[in-house]
Amino acid sequence: MEGSVLADGVGPVRLLQVLKSSASQLNPPAFYHGDGDGNSVASCGSEVLSRYGTLDAPPHHDFYTNTEVWGRRRRFRPSLYELYTNPENNGQPPVYEETMGEDRGGDNSSDDCDDEPKEAPTEPTRFGWVQGVMIRCMLNIWGVILYLRLPWITAQAGIGLTWVIILLSSFITGITGLSTSAIATNGKVKGGGTYFLISRSLGPELGGSIGLIFAFANAVAVAMHTVGFAETVTDLMSESGAVMVDRTNDIRIIGVITVTCLLGISMAGMAWESKAQVLFFIVIMVSFASYIVGTIIPASPQKQAKGFFSYKADIFAANFVPGWRGSDGSFFGMFSIFFPSATGILAGANISGDLKNPTVAIPRGTLMAIFWTTFSYLIISATIGSCVVRDASGALNDTMLSTSGDDCVGLACRYGWDFSECINNGTCAYGLINHYQTMSMVSAFSPLISAGIFGATLSSALACLVSAPKVFQCLCKDKLYPLIGFFGKGYGKNNEPLRGYLLTYVIAACFILIAELNTIAPIISNFFLCSYSLINFSCFHASITNSPGWRPSFRFYSKWLSLLGALCCVVIMFLLTWWAALIAFGVVFFLLGYTLYKKPDVNWGSSVQAGSYNMALNHCVNLNQIQDHVKNYRPQCLVLTGPPSHRPALVDLVHSFTKGLSLMMCCNVVSVGSSSGATQEATSEGHVVWLNQRKVRSFYRGVVAPELRSGVNMLLQGTGLGRIRPNVLMMGFKKDWRRDPPQAAHDYIGIMHDAFDLQFGVCLLRMKEGLDTSTPQSHINPCFDGGSEIITTVSEIITSNVNQELQPKTVFQKKQGKKTIDIYWLSDDGGLTLLLPYLLTRRKRWSRCKVRVFVGGDADKKEEQRAEVMALIKKFRLGFKDVEVLTDIYQSPQPGNVHQFENMLSPFRSETKPKHDLDSASQSSEEEPWTITDQDLERNWAKSLRQIRLNEVLQEFSRDAALIVITMPVARRGRCPTTLFMAWLDFLSRDLRAPVLLVRGNQENVLTFYCQ
Repeated sequence: MEGSVLADGVGPVRLLQVLKSSASQLNPPAFYHGDGDGNSVASCGSEVLSRYGTLDAPPHHDFYTNTEVWGRRRRFRPSLYELYTNPENNGQPPVYEETMGEDRGGDNSSDDCDDEPKEAPTEPTRFGWVQGVMIRCMLNIWGVILYLRLPWITAQAGIGLTWVIILLSSFITGITGLSTSAIATNGKVKGGGTYFLISRSLGPELGGSIGLIFAFANAVAVAMHTVGFAETVTDLMSESGAVMVDRTNDIRIIGVITVTCLLGISMAGMAWESKAQVLFFIVIMVSFASYIVGTIIPASPQKQAKGFFSYKADIFAANFVPGWRGSDGSFFGMFSIFFPSATGILAGANISGDLKNPTVAIPRGTLMAIFWTTFSYLIISATIGSCVVRDASGALNDTMLSTSGDDCVGLACRYGWDFSECINNGTCAYGLINHYQTMSMVSAFSPLISAGIFGATLSSALACLVSAPKVFQCLCKDKLYPLIGFFGKGYGKNNEPLRGYLLTYVIAACFILIAELNTIAPIISNFFLCSYSLINFSCFHASITNSPGWRPSFRFYSKWLSLLGALCCVVIMFLLTWWAALIAFGVVFFLLGYTLYKKPDVNWGSSVQAGSYNMALNHCVNLNQIQDHVKNYRPQCLVLTGPPSHRPALVDLVHSFTKGLSLMMCCNVVSVGSSSGATQEATSEGHVVWLNQRKVRSFYRGVVAPELRSGVNMLLQGTGLGRIRPNVLMMGFKKDWRRDPPQAAHDYIGIMHDAFDLQFGVCLLRMKEGLDTSTPQSHINPCFDGGSEIITTVSEIITSNVNQELQPKTVFQKKQGKKTIDIYWLSDDGGLTLLLPYLLTRRKRWSRCKVRVFVGGDADKKEEQRAEVMALIKKFRLGFKDVEVLTDIYQSPQPGNVHQFENMLSPFRSETKPKHDLDSASQSSEEEPWTITDQDLERNWAKSLRQIRLNEVLQEFSRDAALIVITMPVARRGRCPTTLFMAWLDFLSRDLRAPVLLVRGNQENVLTFYCQ
């Protein structure tokens, strides 16, 4: 159209008007007009799209986001229905189109593109990668261990092994940092930190358990850093002679007071907390400078008495090798104490909800923090190990006398000091291995080191005090566990979890009462290692599944390196404290089991889902390489339920012998044409939801077909995947076949014939009260009787609120007690008639039932035939021990029953024709194959009498059975009218209180007594 207008010399303005005029006739849905975003031809300022006269919208951010944008209406991509439907047709869109987005609808008559925007909501505090992640992580890593335990660890392990401990810790945290960066850049990260990353990657099962553990570990870490602060204050007080009670109780009192003050800072808001962190960072930097300067300044006599002699090569050499002492004197003992200092790498990720751009800030800030803190740990351990000896008395009069040179012990003898007495007695109060405040003694101005200790311990404690509630809040909001939702409530513009802060405070205060830093540190090491292991495994698992959704923008990671990091964490957990590792894994598995049992209603697109798909696909492909064998035969059922909620008894019976064993697929044929309502009814997710609520392990498949038989044929031929495809067709019995048009019964029998043609076994279930619990009644699906009103009603029922769909109880959900399962094995169909009852008896509800097998036979050979059948069943190892031979099964039925059978057939009998009209009668039979001629009745009369007599036998022997299983008779196609066959099935199974299951296999063996 555009080309023709331009050819006529019409200008661009006129062209725009013409296109707008034509586009206005398209009359798009009101919810699309109301967007005001320029994407619809009727919206304000839609010049670009109007020039093309189409609803098709160019790519836009709003089409992919789940959140609203302040200041304008959110844009919506036009639905497929809007694009392909005829604009002149005012029909309503299908249900799934109407409910896709609630925000799309509404009256937009008052909407105007020039509306004045309302006041913008208050923007919460957000941080960049330096202040929000790097500084926070560095402060958390530079904790109490740096100042109070690193010199001691250096004295115990020596500089060489201390570097190994530092580098091993950094290796683990570095790999974890790379994995965290990859996960954090694979989509938009919200609040919840480590828990959010793991749960959205591995799913709620592992994510929930590790979220609880990580939140608890951070709460205990608050206690660890606070105790470190309290130790320093207590030492300073003792130097001044100030003691409140004793050292242990003083640490407890100071620790509780300190954590209370930190709680006040954290509850004041993230802005105040962040300002305090910056202040702490500056203090630590100044303390580092004071320490470095102190190592260079020549040692004074006071410092030499305490073991400091400035840089000496022989001191470095002596301290380079280990000098283990005490119960903790081992490599892994030192590692367990040091490792918590490296666990602060997730401090930035834990406040992911407060970052401006988490996908950029987390990788950059975390990796930079790991690099600089590792460098600082290596420098401090090397410098302090080069300046201070392991043992010193601190007494100024312990200078070396000329007469005691030969008896002097220790490296200090070379520098004029004799600490032999305290070394021999083990009473040295100073030196690297005895004095925790060695860094303060070495520094140029010791109060700055004390300030650094205060800054490092308080900042780390504050970071953990903020991290734990943030992680726990996200976990509470996901509602994975009961009784914790109370702590997830947020307050203020930053949604602060004040209740979570109080819970963390209580946990930290309890562990502060331990008052021993070396005891608290190993407790949390295993919890942090467990968290790191799962983070690394999350990255590995997401990578190995090859999911198209795994597209992290951070590329500097390796799935195999992540796997190595995960394994290292697990190994180190057991090497550190095996019993604590067992406790940690025990808690994880307990919470994992609880989540698997509860099956929370969440779907986060986890890598576990992707992995499950890969495994299923690979196994299905591998099955194609294996030939079928009778030993591995499983009844894989295609169940014609219609909407499954309408035939719960049929669903429950099939599920009884397929659960955990074989395939079950509930199928629905909607045969009212290709309208949108029919498509919605056939493909509605509500059916799957109902099956899940009923805990039925079944697939669902719905098709739209011109009529029922063709739809079932589509299902028979197209359902399944590779070797996992149905081989048994299960249907409900059509009770109303005499009231329905004869074509309905003809199609019903035709479905069985189609199944036999495709080598399916066929089963029919009949119950006295019927199967269909819906209104109106039908035998396969709601639309069998025709009429669009039926399908509309059912669609509304299913899609309106499937969560409120009733779950009626059926007889197959009850315990059957000591009733009987009666099997009438009258014809050999390959063994399916025996196999299905056997599978039922493996279920708890049916396990106490006695199985009776009835076979036909002669009176004079009754015992011989019984022994023969018993021997055969014994070879099949089915466990059936009760076999009855029916000798009167071939007797003539009662005349009254025969008369009733003839009355049943009378509506379908054709009028008696003279001999010269036989050709016309034959032609009429072809046009109406359900009509029964005298020849048809005469030809099949013996079989008809057999079915009548069988019903009499069933009435006599199986009146109180729990289930009756009968070998289904087979009628020859073209020789037996469909209505006559329908009458056989009806009369055979009528007037029985027990459910009747008519079974006919495909005449291929499904049982064998061979082992190969």
